Amino acid sequence: MTEMVRKITLSRAVRIMQNLFPEEYNFYPRSWILPDEFQLFVAQVRMVKDGDPSWKPTFIVKPDSGCQGDGIYLIKDPSDIRLAGTLQSRPAVVQEYICKPLLIDKLKFDIRLYVLLKSLEPLEIYIAKDGLSRFCTEPYQEPHPRNLHHIFMHLTNYSLNIHSGNFVHSDSTSTGSKRTFSSILCRLSSKGVDIKKVWSDIISLVIKTVIALTPELRVFYQSDIPAGRPGPTCFQILGFDILLMKNLKPILLEVNANPSMRIEHEQELSPGVFENVPSLVDEEVKVAVIRDTLRLMDPFKKKRENQSQQLGKPLASKEEPPDSDLASASAGGASPEGHLPSICLKQVFPKYAKQFNYLRLVDRMANLFIRFLGIKGTMKLGPTGFRTFIRNCKLSSGSLSMAAVDILYIDITRRWNSMTVVHQDSGMGLQAFVEAFFYLAQRKFKMLPLHEQVASLIDLCEYHLSLLDEKRLVCGRSAPSGGRPPHSGTPQEATPTAQLAEGHPPPCTNSALKLSHSRHALS
Repeated sequence: MTEMVRKITLSRAVRIMQNLFPEEYNFYPRSWILPDEFQLFVAQVRMVKDGDPSWKPTFIVKPDSGCQGDGIYLIKDPSDIRLAGTLQSRPAVVQEYICKPLLIDKLKFDIRLYVLLKSLEPLEIYIAKDGLSRFCTEPYQEPHPRNLHHIFMHLTNYSLNIHSGNFVHSDSTSTGSKRTFSSILCRLSSKGVDIKKVWSDIISLVIKTVIALTPELRVFYQSDIPAGRPGPTCFQILGFDILLMKNLKPILLEVNANPSMRIEHEQELSPGVFENVPSLVDEEVKVAVIRDTLRLMDPFKKKRENQSQQLGKPLASKEEPPDSDLASASAGGASPEGHLPSICLKQVFPKYAKQFNYLRLVDRMANLFIRFLGIKGTMKLGPTGFRTFIRNCKLSSGSLSMAAVDILYIDITRRWNSMTVVHQDSGMGLQAFVEAFFYLAQRKFKMLPLHEQVASLIDLCEYHLSLLDEKRLVCGRSAPSGGRPPHSGTPQEATPTAQLAEGHPPPCTNSALKLSHSRHALS
């Protein structure tokens, strides 16, 4: 997870989804990866400026491995001399800066929301019902050359603003330089803002971001967890940093794999003498997140429930539906959780799966990728595995020979490997495989939008692999007892239609077409 939410990896994962579903993933600022895409950055900025001379953009540069605001700075032009230094020192992401944020008390602020990724397979996501609002400590002005270096005006990082003389530690959750997000929503509601719509948009942003991250996470996971075994109980608490624009649209700033769970801050009593002082805001939000994560992940919960049922005792704590109160006491009042507050973590997936499952095309590509990896523990597809994928899915043709397939593999793999700092093993990683898959889909289904091209090719691949698995199953049944079992990676959602058997493009599944689903209001 730490690798997946690095700024460059996150940007690449979201960019794949932006290519497939540009309207659904417009909550992430346009980004370029440095130094690899520096020339592309320069060319695109010049092109937009030529088309619109009034465009006066600002860009924010974020070192890939930076945290707590370290190394972040603003520029107005790609020719900025500081950018040349970044290109020589360490990889970074440069993004369009959001110039019109929502202001409270004339100050810019962001939102830290805590998200529990409880499980990858099946995908389970929970969002805390409250979060932190972290304020800048200098009144906001839109960026211009004279204020670009004013970090207390432009950067919301708590670790930076805590050093400002204007930082306000407060005993209230609704005042000071760090407040609860619920207090901000209450204030917006008093001004007539539809806060249900704000929450709905934020939930949508979180689900879509996790969907962008899960395919490669699954590749990491399968390399460590033996097939057919449940493995350890893996979960992760993520910190989502979100900015509300003036029009209340949420923008994803970044995702933190290991967000701070401190509930106190240092206070200087006298020069060089510090003490730790409890933070009411941190305690209110973070204690609930940790408490309810442990309640949800309790590995002995089902065992206790089974024992209670076998003994004929009242059920102490039923397995909760998504939004139920985990702390509801049993009829006999014997619940060990009866004294705890109601759960603060709200399940948003699979609760809203119907609205978002159509976005999971890259997950289905990851299934194909994992199936052809071959050697257990690897995360790179070798040339033989790629050829087997092409052959088994019947993708070669007169216009795409196996020699052309080999050239495609070499070209894409060489380019992606040149962008990777650490070369753990050679071969084609998932993102390179996705690029190759896009190329194949565009060749085969020329007249469709990209997401429909990709969905159609996935359907075709899954169909041919399902036929192959059925054939292996039949052979396995008719073979002697020592015969090989069918392949364990049987793809799902195959479409064995007569059209496919005749070589026609498969009908697009619901997963590719229902773009309006995610726009439904989320309760």
